[in-house]
Amino acid sequence: MSEFVHSVTLDKSICHGCTRCVKRCPTEAIRVHDGVAHILTERCIDCGECIRQCPHHAKKANYDSPELLKNYDLTIALPAPALYGQFNNLEDTDLVLNALKAYGFDRVFEVSAAAELVSDATRHLMKAAADEMKPFISSACPAVVRLIRVRFPNLIDRVLPLIAPAELAARLARQKAVEETGIAPERIGVFFISPCPAKVTAVKMPIGSARSEIDGVLAIKDLYPKLCSLMKTAGDEPLSHAGRIGVSWASSGGESSGLVSVDNYLAADGIENVIRVLEDLEDEKLHDLAFVELNACAGGCVGGVLTVENPYIARAKLAKLRRYMPVSENHLPGSIPPQMLWDTDLEYLPVLELGSTRRERFERYAQLEELRALLPDLDCGACGAPTCAALAEDIVRGYNTLDNCPFLMRKRMQELQSATDETTPEENP
Repeated sequence: MSEFVHSVTLDKSICHGCTRCVKRCPTEAIRVHDGVAHILTERCIDCGECIRQCPHHAKKANYDSPELLKNYDLTIALPAPALYGQFNNLEDTDLVLNALKAYGFDRVFEVSAAAELVSDATRHLMKAAADEMKPFISSACPAVVRLIRVRFPNLIDRVLPLIAPAELAARLARQKAVEETGIAPERIGVFFISPCPAKVTAVKMPIGSARSEIDGVLAIKDLYPKLCSLMKTAGDEPLSHAGRIGVSWASSGGESSGLVSVDNYLAADGIENVIRVLEDLEDEKLHDLAFVELNACAGGCVGGVLTVENPYIARAKLAKLRRYMPVSENHLPGSIPPQMLWDTDLEYLPVLELGSTRRERFERYAQLEELRALLPDLDCGACGAPTCAALAEDIVRGYNTLDNCPFLMRKRMQELQSATDETTPEENP
């Protein structure tokens, strides 16, 4: 479907059809046909799990080239907090920020500074809605928000309607640059330095906003080696305006800890753990919690596939970096400004439904159950679908046939062989 834009892509020329990605995709968005994987774009949430799992590097993330910087009169870098966790013995974030300017950016605006404002806004919203449905779910991870949108529609109302820190940073940075320089907004290029493909997609196909203020997304792994060398000779201009709370957003639990007065929260990372938590939320098992922070990547944003450091080592580096930081450098002056709130509602995307009408769904569901009864329920993946239930669904949708189940085919061959053996020579000329 052309309306879907994704960062995660597949290079079929080097795909071996091994089904590892098929088994690990949280929305069952991948199938293998004729020895090659295929991505069902309407189901993909760009979590990057298939990129992690592919031993042949056939899954890749698309993002922008630094060459785009040449298209603007003034450029602004938005470094994600996870960027700081990539460097050894980093004691001052100004080293990284000055290296970004040495790389070619005219200005820098820390996403961690915007994250502190989002933490403040979250506290305001939770206080104002204290008597409403709990727990509230963070909207910071775009892969999780998209997962809820397609697989857990009953939880949509619990997602906090706040834009992500990177988007807020882009809006604030552009506004400030226009006021201080007088340059037209369209001549200012705002570039987010991202740890994961889901954030790339969040810019190309925003949720909660009609359009993104970010003009390009660069990968941490591409800039990292260049920044390492530039840090040795970059200037020492004081550029950092974020504290411990903002930098903590880089790893799992950081956003929750930034709520300060809220201690009944849950923080989970890794897409499989996220799904378990969402299932428990749907079953009303976690009603005693006030806030739930979910990160699709293991360890949080430091575990994104566009980073270079082991996520747990990066977390340790960030813990050391935060030690002497102020708690927070950014606060809302009063109520939540409108630019921090979603301007479009989060809506259910029924890509997993079996039909457009209730009657069609009931009929197809009955057909699905009949097919599932025929299948061995082994979930081997040999048919190219992740589970027997997924194969039955594909058959109902017309994407596959029972002939692709090797166990059913073997059973039929055995029955045919038995029938042949029982036939007399006279009956079988």
